[in-house]
Order: sequence, then C-alpha cells, then structure tokens
Amino acid sequence: MQKKRIISTVVFYCFLVASVASLGSLFFSEFMEFIPCTMCWYQRIFMYPLVFIFLTNLLESDENIFKYAIPLALVGFGFAFYHNLLMWGIISEDIVPCKHGVPCSTEYIEYLGFINIPFLSLTAFSLILVLLLVGQNRAKRF
Repeated sequence: MQKKRIISTVVFYCFLVASVASLGSLFFSEFMEFIPCTMCWYQRIFMYPLVFIFLTNLLESDENIFKYAIPLALVGFGFAFYHNLLMWGIISEDIVPCKHGVPCSTEYIEYLGFINIPFLSLTAFSLILVLLLVGQNRAKRF
C-alpha cells in the first residue's frame, strides 16, 4: 500500500509539472504568438506525451511508470540543456539545428536576467526527472 501511495504522489506532481509546462508552451505560441524554434519543438515532442502518460497512470496505476517516463524526460532534458547552453553563449548557433525559421537564440521573454522560455523548459524537465528518480528510489524500498 505504501509503495502505491508513493508512486501515485510522484505521478500526480509530475502530471502537474508536465501540464503546466505544456499549457505554458501552448500559451506562448497560440496566445502570445511566439513562433517556436526547432529546439523548442523537440522539447515539446518529449513533454506533451508525458502529460498523457502521467494522466493515464493516475487513472490506472502501473508500477512500471518509471521505465517509460524517465527516458522521455531524460531526452527532453537533454534538448532543453543543449538549448540553454546556446542561450548562455556556451555553444555557437552554427552547430544547432535551427537553420530555417526562427533562430534558436531568439529571446521572447526574459525575467531577472536569466529566466526565458528554454530555461522554463529545463526547469520543468529537471523537476520531472528529480521527482521520478526520487520516487523510483523510494518505491524500490517497499
């Protein structure tokens, strides 16, 4: 019983984070009319399914959630981290896939000098990964 409660709690919080991130990205593109760059699309490809995976798991609990959610979150984190390296000026825009359309270095928003859309994505993927890894570790104890 304790194991199921841990998994349910972790999945609920992951669902909240993934939902806010997905709705936020849709808000920026559909209502604020910010055109997503290629790297943003790659991050969306890995965030959007997580919402449905977590929702499905909330409705029908599956202890294997970690096996299929962690890889998606990890790849999404990789794209978000790479995008942030570009935004921080650590890597050159010449080596990113944003050759057509909006440049990946475009900053639509900036708060406090460092909070921008790629940083929000990195934060969401990081939170999901931490929650999943801690939850997986705690669930193994029972």
